[in-house]
Amino acid sequence: MFALRRAALPTMSLARGYASSGNVSALLLVEHKDNKIAASTLNALTAASGLGGSVTALVAGSAPDSVVAEVSKLAGVSKVLVAKDAAFSHTLPESHASLLVETQKKHGFTHLIAAHSAFGKNVLPRAAALLDVAQISDITAIEDADTFVRPIYAGNAIATVKSSDSIKIITVRGTAFPAAGHQDTAAPHEDAPAVGVKDQSEFVSEHMQKSDRPELDSATRVIAGGRGMKNGENFGLLYEMADKIGAAVGASRAAVDAGYVDNSLQIGQTGKIVAPELYVAVGISGAIQHLAGMKDSKTIVAINKDPEAPIFQVADYGLVADLFTAVPELTKKL
Repeated sequence: MFALRRAALPTMSLARGYASSGNVSALLLVEHKDNKIAASTLNALTAASGLGGSVTALVAGSAPDSVVAEVSKLAGVSKVLVAKDAAFSHTLPESHASLLVETQKKHGFTHLIAAHSAFGKNVLPRAAALLDVAQISDITAIEDADTFVRPIYAGNAIATVKSSDSIKIITVRGTAFPAAGHQDTAAPHEDAPAVGVKDQSEFVSEHMQKSDRPELDSATRVIAGGRGMKNGENFGLLYEMADKIGAAVGASRAAVDAGYVDNSLQIGQTGKIVAPELYVAVGISGAIQHLAGMKDSKTIVAINKDPEAPIFQVADYGLVADLFTAVPELTKKL
């Protein structure tokens, strides 16, 4: 269970379930694909290290040896648990949730942590249900081993949450924490507990859109288009500009819902959270749910023909112009 703490109200402490830095032990679920660690896992590791106790990394896969070698040299990792089985080859959430639970029961971890990615959001709620504890999602800061900060109402309010559960299950907003570095000495590794995987679901197929552009989640520059792009073909204007400056391309929910681009490009409350050095919003009005996914960007540039568009309220630089004229001109000058 957890309680929302408001500064204007008196707080009451519960003796049961609270952890101190002396008995904190965190288990970090490592997300990886094609033998590469997801960038958001490095941010989650930094958050786990901030709890004040030891951090053990859990790597699951059919052939995770190269990932294990890399994880063992990440700063803050004290041990790596390895689950090597074909059942973990396609990151099915049921098998990973069962693995998390069995690992927690054997080693007694006080905190289970993963990035607030599609993978983490798919696995950790299942583990929380199996352990009968509440999940604390999308944290942006850690006050102590029991108290965390997270956005609510699409980022329009910030809640400070104190959990009295003996086991904390947490997803971490990657843009709120720096990426973990490396250490000279590799941490030891050992086998994770064996899990009897149930065939509740099975992998059928996967269709990936491959691109030479940076990953949207970790790109330092992002160009995003909205409903103002009018159709998917016009996103070619953004791709051309993105290639000039080495940027990733994203989209608003309105553009995705209209079928202009794939939903993997969606930025916002129900999409991806980004915080690049440069964010260029093209033809995006600035709905609250979109702002929740990009308002932490260091520099925001907005291009929109409507001078009253809400996006200009958060933009550092705004250009009131027809995007079909402005974007090609900007691209030529880059």
